[in-house]
Parts: sequence; structure tokens; C-alpha cells
Amino acid sequence: MDDHLEGLNGAQREAALHKEGPLLIIAGAGAGKTKTITHRIVNLIKEGVAPEKILAVTFTNKAAKEMKERIIKEIEKNAKGQNKVPFVSTFHSLGVHIIKENAHALGLTRHFTILDENDSISLVKESIKEINLDPKQYEPKRIKNIISREKGKFTELTDYAEKTYDYLSKVVAQVWTLYEKKKMAENSLDFDDLLLKVVKLLKENKEIRKIYQERWEYIHIDEYQDTNEVQYLMSKLLSENNQNICVVGDADQNIYSWRGANLKNILSFEKDYPKTKIVILEENYRSTKNILEAANEIIKKNKYRPDKNLFTKNEIGEKIGLYEALEENDEAEFVATKILELLDGSSEPALNESKIREFSSWSGPKPRTRENSANFAEINPSGESENILSEIAVLYRANFQSRVLEEAMLRYNIPYQVLGVKFFERKEIKDTLAYLRAALNPQSLSDIKRIINFPARGIGKATLLKIFAKETENLPIKMQIKIQNFYQTLEEIKEKIENSKASEVIKFAVKKSGIEAELREGGTEEELERLENIKELATLALKYDNLPARPHEGAGGENGLGIEKLLEDASLASDQDSILMNEEKKEKIDAIKLMTIHAAKGLEFKYVFITGLEDGLFPHQRDNTKSVEDAEEERRLFYVALTRAKEKLFLSFANFRTIFGSRQINAPSEFIADIPADLLEKEGEQSGIKTIYI
Repeated sequence: MDDHLEGLNGAQREAALHKEGPLLIIAGAGAGKTKTITHRIVNLIKEGVAPEKILAVTFTNKAAKEMKERIIKEIEKNAKGQNKVPFVSTFHSLGVHIIKENAHALGLTRHFTILDENDSISLVKESIKEINLDPKQYEPKRIKNIISREKGKFTELTDYAEKTYDYLSKVVAQVWTLYEKKKMAENSLDFDDLLLKVVKLLKENKEIRKIYQERWEYIHIDEYQDTNEVQYLMSKLLSENNQNICVVGDADQNIYSWRGANLKNILSFEKDYPKTKIVILEENYRSTKNILEAANEIIKKNKYRPDKNLFTKNEIGEKIGLYEALEENDEAEFVATKILELLDGSSEPALNESKIREFSSWSGPKPRTRENSANFAEINPSGESENILSEIAVLYRANFQSRVLEEAMLRYNIPYQVLGVKFFERKEIKDTLAYLRAALNPQSLSDIKRIINFPARGIGKATLLKIFAKETENLPIKMQIKIQNFYQTLEEIKEKIENSKASEVIKFAVKKSGIEAELREGGTEEELERLENIKELATLALKYDNLPARPHEGAGGENGLGIEKLLEDASLASDQDSILMNEEKKEKIDAIKLMTIHAAKGLEFKYVFITGLEDGLFPHQRDNTKSVEDAEEERRLFYVALTRAKEKLFLSFANFRTIFGSRQINAPSEFIADIPADLLEKEGEQSGIKTIYI
């Protein structure tokens, strides 16, 4: 056996050795799909394919980073002397790359701004007002979501406007028209444009399409079941020349239809590519036999899926714990006390002084404890930590469920993180990055609007309107000087970008803009913490300091590219990518994770609690309607939740739960009944009276 294929099972090896033509890898949860793709790419290189001819596309920066690191490691081990690597990125990063190389063809400059969700909604709101409608009646976020959904389906504005059939559609078409004009004036694109513009370019421009088809002869798409229409078309256009496309996915883990993910893409792959070879990865390396048996029983009830059955050589493992709670506070109490039992059964110490100091000095999203709410309990003696807390996840179907769980963690002094607080969405980080974007793209009115009066310069809304209308000559001389000084600051930051490393640029921009002085002079704990977060941004920028210049670039090549890449990564960071940006601190902080099941996809933990297993909540049901497609997606979501656990699962439901201020009586979820009884064991048999926290 070749060294680079050592450690692969039969199915993984079959996929890794495939070279020519379309390949569909059906990869069950925990079946080693990343390992398989990595070894396939390395095998292509060993077979003589130039690394730069290979493209691999994932859905998160985290997944792309992990894949790239694995590929580099395997290349160093098995293809010595090879100093080039494949192009590994997310769909949106790939879109940015292609757009930047063809910016002029799209009427943009290279330094276009990528609008985040809030900036996009703000422009939509402005557009609604311009057609004399009330944003309270026509909610900007809803209008933006409609536009986003249509773009995901590769619907262009002109096509949408032609098929408007009701008043709301006509409003959307009007708002969409103004929204596009505003973006073009600002030299900016929204998240959906990063894919839509590329697909339109590839479809309409044969020469440009040919360039990328010849550049990437072997294409790999991860999580193919989560692709929407635009991502599907992008993959098809890039691979249509030679059909060397390898897609990896699992229909059983399609849980993003509300984002436009189309399950038909993976189910119809053979029709799109008639010469497809199919390899099914069914051996699970993550979970115990009991957990997998439960997962298999749950998912086999779905009809829209290829037939597969996960198996493992792992031990049988413990039974799945099932807790019947009186109400939600009782359920949260069970979760908290069970976590303490897990800690007592390990060598994990109780919270010690050293650990608490780590919590208090950490500048990221803080694990919550009694230390930062009420009086902290007596601290037990310290000991060697095994980071057991970070191996525990508490999952729920809806965000509102986290409140009572957080309260229970606080009562028992259990450090926790609610995942989903984005580093790049913190105000101070957005302000700093806005200065950098505005320096590179002065047309970005959204960024100018955000920072022109922060720190305070006495520039009000009326003055801002005159600036945007290019009527500053009518303003008082003192105000004109203030405006000139602001734009001079942006010029100096731009010059710094072109001549300095990324980390130095951050430090310069924060000082030159006045942000540092503003936060220092404020002196409150909150302001100083914001300053610490900006310092963390400068630390993060260190890894962008020595990016190589692109051959065709002149001024700003090596150094300018660092800030450009930082801004790109910040704009494209997903929920999981941006929770904790400092990997070293991520390892040090030990706290349980509270998150929705959607946020948990791609993660794994030794111990997993799945809460709120009640009919109507999970499976979730909206407006008393339940289509077959919705029902199957809820079942897939439960399957994903089950397969996050490596060693032990706990399920819980409450007989009563207060939702929107009303106490409801609940029936247990149908999912519980679908798990064989011999896999379950009851937790917390009632003995006496329970304490209920109201």
C-alpha cells in the first residue's frame, strides 16, 4: 500500500484513488470525509497533477483552513520538493477572488467593499424611505431576505421585476432597484453578489469561463448537500469542460433549506454527470455503537435519501439518558447538576483561582460564571485540568431556550459560552475595519457614514448629506477644515496600508483615527475592554503580515495584500469562524458550549445534551402547517444533533414550557418514541418533591 494511503479504510481508499471523471462521495457523519478528500488531492499530486490545477471548496473558513493544513502536511510528507498547494477556499472567498481578478468587467474597482448584513439592511431601509414607504410597515430585514432568497435562486432583478404579481413583489422590485444603484455608487457588493456576479460572469463571458476551467482541472466541493442554486451553477460551470468534479456530502445532514440549500443538487448528481462513480463512506469513527444505532433508526424514516447505514468499530458505549422534566427550569436544573456529576467523575477540578483569572483576563466573549454576576462560591483546591468542560455541549432547537439554561449555569457556577457572538460584529472592531475599508474605497458611503463622526468631530446628519451630495463648498470654513482633516486621515491610513505590515496598519489606524484616545480617555471598564478587543485584532493581523505579493500587482503588493486579505476574511467569517479568533486562547478557555443545533453542525463533543424534545418545539412546527419536506428536515436536524456526541448523549423534554408568556402543556417529541427502548435509560427518577425555580 502507498504510504499516503495508509490508514484509509476500503471505501476511503477507493475514493482517494479515483482520478478522472465525476465522483460522488456519500459521507456519513464522522466518516472521515476531510481525511478522504485530503488524501485524494495528495494522490492526484502524486499522480502528476500540478497542485495549482486543483480547487477545493468548503462552506466555512474553519473547514478550509483545516483542509489546507492537512493537505500541506501530507504534501510535505508524501510529495517532497513540491512547494505549491491547491486553491482551497469557501464559495464566497472563491467569488471574491474571481471578482477581484475581473473587477473592471463588472464595473468595480479591486478595493470594493463587502457589505455585512447590517449595512445591507441599512441600505434597504434607505431605499424604502426613498419610495415614500414606512420601514415599520415594510420591514427592511424582511425585504432584504426576499432579495437574498431570489439571488440564491439565481434570479436577476430584471427577471424578478417582470414577474411581480402582487403589491409586495412590486415594492420589493422598486426597493431592489434602488438598493442595487446605491451599492454600485459605493463600489460595494453584498454577500449574495459574491456568488451571483461570478455565475453571471462565467455564463455570459466564454473567454473568462475558459480561463478558470483551464486553471482548475480538478474540482472538489465539500458539503454538497448544502449548495443553493447559485453555488450549484458555479460548480457546474467551472467543471463542465472536463467533468473532473468530486463532490462530498450527506443528504441526511441537509438542514439549511431556509438558507436556500437544495437537497436535489446531491440527489440529482448522477443525472447531471451520467458517468458518475459513487463511493459511500459508512464507517463512523466518532460515536459509540449505541449512539449510531439511535441515529440510524431516526434517519431511516426519511424517504428522500440514498440508502446507507452507519456502523462503527467503537465500543457499545453507555445508554442514552432520557429526562422527563416538569417544566423548563427543572430541565435546566437537570442539565446543570448532570454536568457537575460528569465533572466529579473526571479528574477535572472544581473552578480554581488560576482558571478564574483566565476568565477575567480573557478579551473574547466571556464564559459566564457567578464571578461576573453575583458572589462567587467558595473555590475548591486546584488540580490538573483535562478541559472536560469544553467537551460538553448543550443543544437546543430555538435560541429562546438558552435563557433558563444560562440561569442554571450561573446558579451552579459553571462557566459557559453561548456560541454565536461574532468577534467581527463588535462595534469597536467594525469601526476599526471601516476606517481601513474607507481608506481603500472612499466611495463606500456606508463606511464613511459609520466613522466620520467617531470619534466625535461635530459632523451631524445635515452636514453628512451635503458631503454625500458634494456640496461642501457651502459649509462654514471650520466645518470644511474638519471634513478635509477626516479625508486626510483616510489618505494617511491608505499610505500606511501600501507601505507597512498589516499589524502595524491596525495600530496606526487606531491611533491616527482617534479611536485609541477616545477609549482610553473614557476609562470605563467597557471602553477599556473594547480597546483590548482592538489589540486582539492587531494580534490577529500578525498572521497577515507576510503574505506574498501577487505577480501582477505593483504598489502595495506584499504589504497592501495583508490588509486586503484581513478585510476579506473579516467580511466572510461565518458564525463558527469568528466566535474566537485567537486559537491559543481558544484552547485555554474551558467552558461548556450552549448553542442551537444548526450552529453545532461540523462540531463534536464527548458529552451532548439535546433539550426541548417536545412536539411543536422539536420537531419544530410553524403556523400549524407541516409539509413532508419540513418534517424530513426536522428529522435530519435531530440526526445531526445525535451524531455530534462521541461518548454520551442526554435527551430531555418538559411537560410544561412557557413560550411567549403562555404556559403550554407538551407531548414528548415523536423522535423519542423512534429510538429503540433498549437504547434508553431514565435519568433522575423522581423521589420526593422537586424544587422549581420561577
